[in-house]
Amino acid sequence: MIKLDQFLKLVGIASTGGQAKIMITNGEVKVNGIVETRRGRKLLENDTVVVIEETFQVGDIIS
Repeated sequence: MIKLDQFLKLVGIASTGGQAKIMITNGEVKVNGIVETRRGRKLLENDTVVVIEETFQVGDIIS
Protein backbone atom coordinates (compact mmCIF):
# COMPACT_ATOMS: atom_id res chain seq x y z
CA MET A 1 0.00 0.00 0.00
CA ILE A 2 0.97 3.61 -0.56
CA LYS A 3 -0.69 6.84 0.53
CA LEU A 4 -2.24 9.05 -2.12
CA ASP A 5 0.04 12.04 -1.52
CA GLN A 6 3.13 9.81 -1.70
CA PHE A 7 1.85 8.25 -4.91
CA LEU A 8 1.46 11.66 -6.57
CA LYS A 9 5.08 12.45 -5.71
CA LEU A 10 6.25 9.04 -6.94
CA VAL A 11 4.69 9.45 -10.39
CA GLY A 12 5.98 13.02 -10.68
CA ILE A 13 2.62 14.80 -10.66
CA ALA A 14 3.56 16.67 -7.46
CA SER A 15 7.09 17.73 -6.62
CA THR A 16 6.42 18.16 -2.89
CA GLY A 17 4.03 16.84 -0.29
CA GLY A 18 2.57 20.33 0.05
CA GLN A 19 1.79 20.49 -3.65
CA ALA A 20 0.17 17.05 -3.48
CA LYS A 21 -1.94 18.17 -0.51
CA ILE A 22 -3.21 21.23 -2.40
CA MET A 23 -4.12 19.17 -5.47
CA ILE A 24 -5.98 16.64 -3.35
CA THR A 25 -7.86 19.15 -1.19
CA ASN A 26 -8.83 21.13 -4.31
CA GLY A 27 -10.58 18.04 -5.68
CA GLU A 28 -8.20 17.58 -8.62
CA VAL A 29 -7.60 13.87 -7.92
CA LYS A 30 -9.94 10.94 -8.51
CA VAL A 31 -9.47 7.43 -7.17
CA ASN A 32 -11.53 4.79 -8.93
CA GLY A 33 -13.66 7.50 -10.54
CA ILE A 34 -14.51 9.34 -7.31
CA VAL A 35 -12.98 12.66 -6.21
CA GLU A 36 -10.71 11.95 -3.25
CA THR A 37 -9.91 14.70 -0.74
CA ARG A 38 -8.03 12.60 1.84
CA ARG A 39 -4.29 12.82 1.21
CA GLY A 40 -3.69 9.85 3.52
CA ARG A 41 -5.99 7.59 1.49
CA LYS A 42 -4.26 4.23 1.20
CA LEU A 43 -4.10 2.95 -2.36
CA LEU A 44 -4.23 -0.70 -3.31
CA GLU A 45 -2.71 -2.32 -6.39
CA ASN A 46 -6.05 -2.46 -8.23
CA ASP A 47 -6.85 1.25 -7.71
CA THR A 48 -6.85 3.75 -10.56
CA VAL A 49 -5.79 7.36 -9.99
CA VAL A 50 -6.73 10.15 -12.39
CA VAL A 51 -5.18 13.60 -12.09
CA ILE A 52 -4.75 16.33 -14.69
CA GLU A 53 -6.29 14.05 -17.32
CA GLU A 54 -3.59 11.41 -16.73
CA THR A 55 -4.57 7.94 -15.57
CA PHE A 56 -2.34 5.74 -13.44
CA GLN A 57 -2.90 2.13 -12.45
CA VAL A 58 -1.39 1.86 -8.97
CA GLY A 59 -0.27 -1.74 -9.45
CA ASP A 60 1.72 -0.82 -12.56
CA ILE A 61 3.68 1.78 -10.59
CA ILE A 62 4.37 0.14 -7.23
CA SER A 63 4.82 -3.50 -8.19
